[in-house]
Amino acid sequence: MRAMVFDGSKPELDLRNVKIPAPKADQVLVRIEACGVCRTDLHVVDGDLKDPALPLIPGHEIVGRVEETGNAVSNLRRGQRVGVPWLGHTCGKCDYCASARENLCDAPGFTGYTIDGGYAEYCVADARFVFPLPERTEAAALVPLLCAGLIGYRSLRLAGDVSRLAIYGFGAAAHILCQIARHRRIEVYAFTRDGDTAAQDFARRLGAAWAGGSSERAPAPFDAAIIFAPVGELVPTALKGVRKGGRVVCGGIHMTDIPGFPYADLWEERAILSVANLTRADGDEFFPLAADAGVKTEVVSYPLERANEALADLREGRLQGAAVLIP
Repeated sequence: MRAMVFDGSKPELDLRNVKIPAPKADQVLVRIEACGVCRTDLHVVDGDLKDPALPLIPGHEIVGRVEETGNAVSNLRRGQRVGVPWLGHTCGKCDYCASARENLCDAPGFTGYTIDGGYAEYCVADARFVFPLPERTEAAALVPLLCAGLIGYRSLRLAGDVSRLAIYGFGAAAHILCQIARHRRIEVYAFTRDGDTAAQDFARRLGAAWAGGSSERAPAPFDAAIIFAPVGELVPTALKGVRKGGRVVCGGIHMTDIPGFPYADLWEERAILSVANLTRADGDEFFPLAADAGVKTEVVSYPLERANEALADLREGRLQGAAVLIP
């Protein structure tokens, strides 16, 4: 099969012919229809995330069909449409797994980081960590739900009960979350790079009540802020706009260092917290919600062999919505 492979020698991927993997007893072989290009993939390739399993096939927003099942798999069938997310495996034994916090597992496996992912024509996945997906929806349209959607939803849950929400960084996750928030009658304030009027117009089209640059002051204080941009300087900025008792949620797996700020900006029971990974329960809640909300994803498709171009467009902020690779 064809696959885009990262060997760690340079910040680009190589197109190679590799052997189709065989599923183990508890795995499925998935014929990939589409795979998302996520900022986490960029962090792997750029060296921000250490110790990937090299050589590595990146990609963790995978939509495809079950080609073969291991002999211990009974919950999935050949030909079924499925999604493979970032969380690819957990130990099931540690304190976190035992307390419904498998996203914090002590011995996890991550698709496209420690487990080969979806920048390829096939992949294998632990059947217990695979989500059944709608059959009739176009594969590329489902791709952003597998990470951008799930992480955005988990970020919203951690933000608490809010009526006014700020979102910093309006890319793949934000464009889905904005629709979920509006479905829940939450007023959205979208902050983009200064001068990025295209992203601001995009946010308004998706229902944001206000959109502007990250250095601008919102017209009203907000109950919580979610930061998707990997920019630590935005944390003190967001704190200044959050009301008493509000939360600033950092939704990325990597962020530049957070600069110092006055304690007064944190006082009055404001809080800063991060989102780590996802749980299968998040998916059980999110996918029906996305369907009820009528979420429409914005995607830009690339053939598999142009994965480096897609990564570069993401790195340089040239995308509205999500990049998707089509084998």
